[in-house]
Amino acid sequence: MLVRSESDLSSSASISPQFDSNDSVTDAKPLLSGASSPNQKRRRRASPDSCGGGGGQSFREGVEHVASETYLITRLGFNLLRYLGVGYRWITRFLALGCYAFLLFPGFVQVGYYYFFSNQVHRGIVYGNQPRNRLDLYFPKNTNGFKPVVAFVTGGAWIIGYKAWGSLLGQQLSERDIIVACIDYRNFPQGTMSDMVKDASEGISFVCNHIAEYGGDPNRIYLMGQSAGAHVAACALLEQAIKEAGEGESTSWSLSQIRAYFGLSGAYNLVNLIDHFDNRGLYRSIFLSIMEGEQSLQRFSPEVTVQDPSIRNAVSLLPPTILFHGTADYSIPSDASKNFADTLQRVGGKAESILYEGRTHTDMFLQDPMRGGKDKLFEDLVSHIHAGDSEALAKDANAPPRKRLVPEFMLKLARSISPF
Repeated sequence: MLVRSESDLSSSASISPQFDSNDSVTDAKPLLSGASSPNQKRRRRASPDSCGGGGGQSFREGVEHVASETYLITRLGFNLLRYLGVGYRWITRFLALGCYAFLLFPGFVQVGYYYFFSNQVHRGIVYGNQPRNRLDLYFPKNTNGFKPVVAFVTGGAWIIGYKAWGSLLGQQLSERDIIVACIDYRNFPQGTMSDMVKDASEGISFVCNHIAEYGGDPNRIYLMGQSAGAHVAACALLEQAIKEAGEGESTSWSLSQIRAYFGLSGAYNLVNLIDHFDNRGLYRSIFLSIMEGEQSLQRFSPEVTVQDPSIRNAVSLLPPTILFHGTADYSIPSDASKNFADTLQRVGGKAESILYEGRTHTDMFLQDPMRGGKDKLFEDLVSHIHAGDSEALAKDANAPPRKRLVPEFMLKLARSISPF
């Protein structure tokens, strides 16, 4: 089995490939002029139709964007193979991944069409000055009033994360009158863990400070992450709490603006998980390069950090934390969420874990949403966001079942061969 050496990895990590060089870059042009708060009077309300990254583009421009995004995704895939080695284990998993993607292809086509051509999607909004400092916004069809907002940090093993991975979630939450902001960030080797946390924090800051201009309610912002994105988002929250608990540190956003944190299938104690990841194919040498060495594992393990008595004041600033996890998750065991929630409760934080019996890492994020109909995780998520809003809860209760995107036999077969 061929695995790149530490020296190769460290030298490669200095390379900064411009993954987003072909991505459509959209300046942050607000949809609502001068609407910085729900309490301010709004002169005119603009609809998502005016979004520069949505359906206002020509068919040719849309096709060109699809081509550039496909090229980017292909590069991310080869980037993953390059840094995880090309031994037998990864060859078989890559083949399984190809078959898995083929079986879910009917769903990917429909979601991709929505992502590239819907006027409800505003792609490529710039939130920072680093490569891949972009985010996508998903808008509800109903543009009346300010909407609750979910700032979503996508997963991807810290190597192949990309903002478009949140398009299915964005589409389905927008159908429930929720605005979704999918935050992109530098991945390894373009950046290491510190860069990812910094990017995520800047993306959250943009949402907190500018979402009202796009029709979002700045008093109802929820942070969410999935898999590696859940870990990155949790680290960003904890870093922000430590800054706010300190003296004299200026910050561009506040934890008081985040109503709750939702972690989906996340990893929160890297010290306990490093051997598990190595056995799963994310080799120890590579993982330590991503996390900036073994000495940084505790620093980037929220479950470990919150137990430090010197930051108890910071822990008290954290928003309520709800962690979702499937009990049949082999990529990141469900104990990761359960233990983190228990630890937060023990040190004075507000937290709970919700486990879904028999659900895998991809069941909760791909197969179940593509199955259509009622989805327990999705309903739990929406009920937390709409808690206290009787009108929204009534609409949720009468919402039509979600459309099936993939035949059941293909979903079952995909589940059986999934490499995750």
